[in-house]
Amino acid sequence: MMFYSLNNTEEKSNFKEAIFNSLASDGGLYFPERINKLSLDFLNNISNYNNYEIGYEVMKKFVDKSMNSSDLADIIQKTLNFDFKLYEVEKNIFSFELFHGPTLAFKDVGANFLANCLEYYSEEKILNILVATSGDTGAAVANSFYNKKNINVYVLFPKNKISDYQERQITSRGNNIYPIEIEGNFDDCQSLVKRAFKDKNLRTQIRISSANSINIGRWLPQSIYYFILLKELSKININNKINISVPSGNFGNICAGLIAMKMGLNVNNFIAATNINDTIPRYLKTGNYKIKKTIRTISNAMDVSDPNNFPRIEHIFDNNFQALKNKMYAEKVNEEETKNQIKKTYCNSKYVLDPHGAVGLVGLRRCNLKNEIGIFLETAHPIKFRDSITEILNVNIDDPLKLTNESDSHKIALKNNYSDLIEFIKQSQ
Repeated sequence: MMFYSLNNTEEKSNFKEAIFNSLASDGGLYFPERINKLSLDFLNNISNYNNYEIGYEVMKKFVDKSMNSSDLADIIQKTLNFDFKLYEVEKNIFSFELFHGPTLAFKDVGANFLANCLEYYSEEKILNILVATSGDTGAAVANSFYNKKNINVYVLFPKNKISDYQERQITSRGNNIYPIEIEGNFDDCQSLVKRAFKDKNLRTQIRISSANSINIGRWLPQSIYYFILLKELSKININNKINISVPSGNFGNICAGLIAMKMGLNVNNFIAATNINDTIPRYLKTGNYKIKKTIRTISNAMDVSDPNNFPRIEHIFDNNFQALKNKMYAEKVNEEETKNQIKKTYCNSKYVLDPHGAVGLVGLRRCNLKNEIGIFLETAHPIKFRDSITEILNVNIDDPLKLTNESDSHKIALKNNYSDLIEFIKQSQ
């Protein structure tokens, strides 16, 4: 299996090369040269497989000859060492909880997989991981890469634009984890990381890679839990087509779902539910891709105006705009609708949505018009947004991690300046 650049299909790398490079040398996103369908026997009998076996079946063709099968199986076991739960919040509508991992967010799957792969391939020369975060990615990456040998991690997060809980998760590690608070928004952090990868002079001086979903090692493993969802549905005898609503910011999660669909997942429609940062909903309605200034919301992980992974989604549909529109809906959900859904769901079922799950549920309810089965992804535990939830519901939320305010903070404050960032990285080698 090779991975080519979306800018040039002749620019190819194997799995190992691609996860170290993150982006192709021409700056393009990597994409697999083929997407193999899983066997009908496997899909029809998926309830007979454990999560490790499902993860191995999904990833083995992508990793291919870059790793032997027993080592891949070991990495999958280290990656999927927590539960995935399905909860019916109302008739025919289910929450698929992806937040039972070590940092309480869906990013734990991809971050664990990538960290374990990069450590597996580790060499003596230091590898520097650069990652921009709107909240949950940074926490998952800081946890997954903590004390990994010969790896330094630089987590860029926007000042005052992530939750206090998320910031404590990112800044309390130390050692090889360098949390960098940037004056700006998530798109500014992402731009700094992208610039570093395009800096050929920098890449001759130090080794850099990314743990954002631009990296196939972070992005592709997210396809695994869509098949775990299929297994959980089969346990309650739901085997017909489903609609899946994905809270979407950088569009890596829904892109992984579309890959799962190409691999044989039986999905009627995908719904990309965004907050008021609605570049993609506007694009699918008008055909005009216009970026606006990012606005802060309570669903901060989706405060993204120029999603990295959307070119991959277009490529999945062969850049056919109409084919994309026929399979993926996009819904903008405003702050009032998000808060009202949190109140309504709690009132009806005592289920506490996080703001991102609430956005996903609103988007699902708009598009789930035929009394079909609807799934929305609950991508983070509500404790990560305790202040917002408490204000909306006036309820106490138990913290599974028992995180305290006394945790040491190791953050470094920098302006939105590329030279300052690179100078700091070089000094910390």
